[in-house]
Amino acid sequence: MLRKKEMRIELTIFVLAVPLLCALSWLPLLNAQLPEISARSLDALLQHYAFRTFAVRPKTGIPIDTRLPSNLAGLQVSALRVRSGSLRTRGVHSYKEFQIPTGIVEQPYVKRVVLLYHNLGNLSSYFYPLPGFSYLAPVLGLLAYNASDLSASDLPELFIRASYQNPILIKFPNLSSSPDGLSPRCVHFDLHGSVQFDKMLSGNVCPTTQQGHFSVVVESTAPSPAPHTEPSARGVGVGGGREKSHNKEWIVLGSVVGGVALAAALALLVASLRRLRHKKKVQQMEWESSRGVTLRSTSIGDTKTPSAMGTRTRPVLEDEICDLG
Repeated sequence: MLRKKEMRIELTIFVLAVPLLCALSWLPLLNAQLPEISARSLDALLQHYAFRTFAVRPKTGIPIDTRLPSNLAGLQVSALRVRSGSLRTRGVHSYKEFQIPTGIVEQPYVKRVVLLYHNLGNLSSYFYPLPGFSYLAPVLGLLAYNASDLSASDLPELFIRASYQNPILIKFPNLSSSPDGLSPRCVHFDLHGSVQFDKMLSGNVCPTTQQGHFSVVVESTAPSPAPHTEPSARGVGVGGGREKSHNKEWIVLGSVVGGVALAAALALLVASLRRLRHKKKVQQMEWESSRGVTLRSTSIGDTKTPSAMGTRTRPVLEDEICDLG
């Protein structure tokens, strides 16, 4: 009976502790879902995945969409390989939202160019935060790479430039509605982390003379001055360092709280097992003491009385001790 009770207690402790430990073990995995990388690191990562997909079936002049891992779901990437001479003399009439004119010059010169297209979708404000402004369209990117080695990673971007008279055009077909009285503005994030604003052309078109990332924004309801950009080694957009630092603080705080809760759960489990073991030992001692010592019975007439066992050492009287002396 006692053993069954102990088993029920141990089972109860196990049932309560296991869900807590499992929940705490998932904490690092939940934090890992956040893409904790800068905007420039994202460019290098997307170049790696795009080239790996493109190398399987390389075709000139045909865009190929890139498969991305689940933690980058929501992003769209496409790669287009063209000859340098064809890009300069013919351009690319339609590449997603981009219209690339003739006269494009790349530096340094290469025989073939891979034009990489980015659509950051709902993660636009995460990788390119812009305080005081609201996005009316996703951030789109156009980057150029050397196509001589399609298995290469961490490639530097080529520098491509169009003329002011014949710029690259980005058409945003589906813009969110802007507040009354506020005009949408084109925004350009270059590869050095700086931000440039420009007027939007008719037909929801933004012009540019170089590569980078582009979108359409409008000032928030409480207008604030345009943010000051400081170029960084990693090329993070405006406010990117502060936002990532804030996210890291929450991750550290969550890890600390999870560690404390895990230690408390383990301490509670150990203490409960110790109390159970001590209680079992005390109950065993009480049970043994209650059994006592059984005395032998001796018959005296018609009556049986308990009698103790004979002693091993016979008692000696004082007179006998003196006689022995």
